[in-house]
Parts: sequence; C-alpha cells; structure tokens
Amino acid sequence: MKLQRKNRLRATALGVIAVSSALALTACGSDNNGGGTTGGTGGTASGSASNVKCDGAKGQLLASGSSAQKNAMDLWVKNYMAACKDAQINYKSSSSGEGIVAFTQGTVAFAGSDSPLKPEQVADSKKVCTGGQGINLPMVGGPIAIGFHVEGVDSLVLDASSLAKIFSGKITKWNDEAIAKLNPGAKLPDLAIQAFHRSEDSGTTENLTKYLSATAKADWTYAPAKKWAAPGGQAASGSAGVAAQVKQTNGAIGYFELSYASSQSIKTVDINTGASAPVKASSANASTAIAAAKIAGTGKDLALKLDYATKADNAYPIVLVTYEVACDKGNKAATLPAVKSFLSYAASADGQKLLTDASYAPIPSEINAKVVETINSLQ
Repeated sequence: MKLQRKNRLRATALGVIAVSSALALTACGSDNNGGGTTGGTGGTASGSASNVKCDGAKGQLLASGSSAQKNAMDLWVKNYMAACKDAQINYKSSSSGEGIVAFTQGTVAFAGSDSPLKPEQVADSKKVCTGGQGINLPMVGGPIAIGFHVEGVDSLVLDASSLAKIFSGKITKWNDEAIAKLNPGAKLPDLAIQAFHRSEDSGTTENLTKYLSATAKADWTYAPAKKWAAPGGQAASGSAGVAAQVKQTNGAIGYFELSYASSQSIKTVDINTGASAPVKASSANASTAIAAAKIAGTGKDLALKLDYATKADNAYPIVLVTYEVACDKGNKAATLPAVKSFLSYAASADGQKLLTDASYAPIPSEINAKVVETINSLQ
C-alpha cells in the first residue's frame, strides 16, 4: 500500500487528472444516498494541487451533506491533502438535508446543499455562527441528463412538454405523435415507455421538477419537490439505480447526473428549448445556462436564481448547483484556516477545472470570482 501511494503521489499532472476522472465516473457518485466519507492523510503536492495554499491549515476538518457533489469532493480532497500534509478533510456524503442539520447543530465546519438555505435555516445558523450567519457559496454545477434506451434509436430530441407528459404518464408509447414531430425521420418503435424516477427524496428530482414547473405548466401540475409526486413510472434508489434500470431496459427513460451517462455509455436526450438548435447535455452547455443565473442572496450570500426557461443557444436548461454552506462570521478558530484554504482550492482555476473532467460544470467565472472573494473574507 505504501508503494502504491508513493507511486500515485509521483504522478504527473495529466496522470492525476486522468485517474481522478476515472474514479469520479466509477464511484457511487453524485446524489446517491449510499453515503460515504472522503478523507485520508496528506502527501506532496502534485497535479492540480500544485497551487494549493495551505495557509496554516491543520488538524481534522469535518463536513457533510450533498451527495450530488461527492465525485467532485473526492477529487478536491485527494489533491488538497496531497499538498497540505497537516490537514485532514473528512466529507461525509449523505444528503443536503442532513448536511444542513449538522451545520446548524455545529458538528461540521461546512455543509454541501443542492438548494440554498431557507429563512428558518439561516435563523438556526446564527446560533453557531457567532455574530454572523450561514451563507451559500455556489461551488459545483452540473447537467441533469435525461438518459434513454430505445433499441434502434441513437439520438432523440424532446422538449419540456413531451418530457412532462412522459414522466407523468400522459405519453406512453415511443412512437407517440408528439415525439415523432420532434424527431422527423427517426424510426420510433411502437414500444411502451418505461419511465424511471428516484425512490427517495433527491435534489436531482427537485431540480428536474423546477425545470418542468417553469417550462411546462400546462403539462406538469406538481409543485417542485425533492419527493417524486407524479403518478405512474417506476422508482429506483439513487442516480446509480435509475441509470442501471435505463441501461438494462429497452424502452426506458430516466434522469441522473451526466457522469452516470458518460461512464455507462447511456444515450442522452437533446432538449428543444426554442434555441436555434436542440441543446445537448454537456458540462460546457450547463455552464452556459448557469452563467445566466442571477444572484438572489444579499450581502455575502451568493444563492443563485436559475433561468430554467432559457432559450439561449448552447444553454442546457436542466441543471443543478451545489452550494457549500459556511459561516460568514463566527467560524471556529481551530478550523477557520482549513475551511478557507480548502474552499479556496475548490473555487480556484485548478479546482474548477477538475469539474469538467468529471462531467460536472464549473461555476462561471463572473460568479466564481465573487465566491473566491467571499471565501477570503470569512471570519
């Protein structure tokens, strides 16, 4: 084990990124409630960690929350601890809700959440952020891919209305007229659609339903929520479970983070948004959509309001943004150096580059510049 670790730490920058990407694409991964903790001991700086500034960080830093960012956290923690020998980062991949509870109870230094803090959660955070409060720092973006498996069909275009009807059971056959109009020339089979959704509360579900609510109100009559509300369909556990069902079932369609489609060679739907051409699910196209987001938070809070109804060219509209939630003031003196140092690395050019390699989307530069500035100001 020591020899293997020594060899890994001597990897070149390209090798580190390639290995990290492979790990990300094969791990249990994003938005999977299976959980897990990321941590370990440090080594020497290598690859994307070469510009890490440890700034006196030492000891153990506990964090938890969103599993949607697990693959990104795995990469960041690995590289950070290779550079900062005296610091140990332990991120428990659980859920956004569990992470926020842990943060407001003061048991973790920061939390990951797929949704901004609610007003009552901000109020709770003031009990542990002495003289301050919890703020939202957008750190990870990503496309929610619509994966499909229809034998003989290699590409597929859908719009918000057809997606809403498919996932609510109103369209039941792949050769339905609404799908055929969006795919002229395609040989769509007379095959039953098998739609898969998440069985447990999920930030991925919430963001998909926000998109459907914003763009297909007449066809999607359910409020955005982490719990699946529409009738019909089949449930599977975690993004990994949904992806597995789509992979093995002819006639299937489901939703999950792009990394699952990439790693398992699952075909993904192009979305007709009204732009000049249907938009593919990709890291770059998700970043384009996120770039149009407006900062809805006040002061140092950088919560974003996404435009799910965008018609901009190359803007993929079904996206998820994960926030790191930290105290703007009142951080514990023992962990503040590590919080600032680690989050600064995650928000750095090196840290954000790893997101693309792992099929996530970097936070657009204009927003990210404010994230970096805010991290530097944490007290």
